[in-house]
Amino acid sequence: MKLNYFKKAVALAGVAALALTVSGCAAAEETTAPNATEPTAVVEELTIAFVMGAESDPFFRAMKLGAEEEAAALGVNLIWQGDPANYSPETQIPIVDAVLAQQPDGLVLIPTDPTALQASVAKAVAAGIPVANVDTRVGDLSDVLIFITGDNEDGGAKAAAAIANAINYTAGESYQVVIGLTSATATTNVARKEGFEKTMAADYPGIEIVDVAYSEANPERAASNVNNWLTKYPDLDGIFAIDGTNASGAAAALEAKGLVGKIALVGYDAYPDNVAKIKSGVFTALIAQDPAAEARLALQTLVAFLRDGTLPTSSEVVIPNVTLDANTSDADLVRYTYVAN
Repeated sequence: MKLNYFKKAVALAGVAALALTVSGCAAAEETTAPNATEPTAVVEELTIAFVMGAESDPFFRAMKLGAEEEAAALGVNLIWQGDPANYSPETQIPIVDAVLAQQPDGLVLIPTDPTALQASVAKAVAAGIPVANVDTRVGDLSDVLIFITGDNEDGGAKAAAAIANAINYTAGESYQVVIGLTSATATTNVARKEGFEKTMAADYPGIEIVDVAYSEANPERAASNVNNWLTKYPDLDGIFAIDGTNASGAAAALEAKGLVGKIALVGYDAYPDNVAKIKSGVFTALIAQDPAAEARLALQTLVAFLRDGTLPTSSEVVIPNVTLDANTSDADLVRYTYVAN
């Protein structure tokens, strides 16, 4: 565990011990006074800030629902902030600065770039605000209390297998696929891409990744990227849409061109509209995460640390993915679909 947090945990334990000593002395004095009452335990009121990328993204809306439910259960105030639509460090950093100016007790940060947001983490910690990273991470986690994410490299590997199965991959034949991403540096996108590339190279060498393109969490831009690919690669066999907005954009482009079922489309994230399109054959498969669970665990960890100095048993937590496809039961499709209020 990180040294910075060990030091703070020891300090918190010392404060707690001192508080018990003072409380004990006060209680002893009170027993000698008439009409003395039993001391009442007071739970410290905490404020936790939660800053994500593109707030309109259904992934983050589902995460917000989990965060709100957990904040209510824990009795803490929640500050939820993010750019309405843009997923970029340029828009995120000013939001983090504004949130830190409110002096929250803790910060959950989903960094849009591992390098650009490093200074924001350092700024929070310097102000005595512990930080959790969720979904994505900064490059140096030494000042981060806990990092919680889905198994992104595994998700990329699952996507590669799903595409190979959909196109009836045969050794010795050649195929073309492309990858649509939101960011070239966001750690989730990087890991999913790496998992996809490694699996293709190791298990399906006849499948060539001919191009990648970026959308910055804009489904219209993602659709435009797909339209460009359809012109450039008329024999395209498959598309890996590495997150939900790219999946939505790719689906719209294939539907508009009448190519549903002719090009294998594997997406990430169980947006309600996209889950419905599995049964209609638009999506070969979707890789689903559990954003609400990630949010809940982040809040639980920060609150336990702030209230009594409890350190997490692990500084990095990976939550498994699940593949949704035409063979998935209706019950599981409902279970894993992202729900937002």
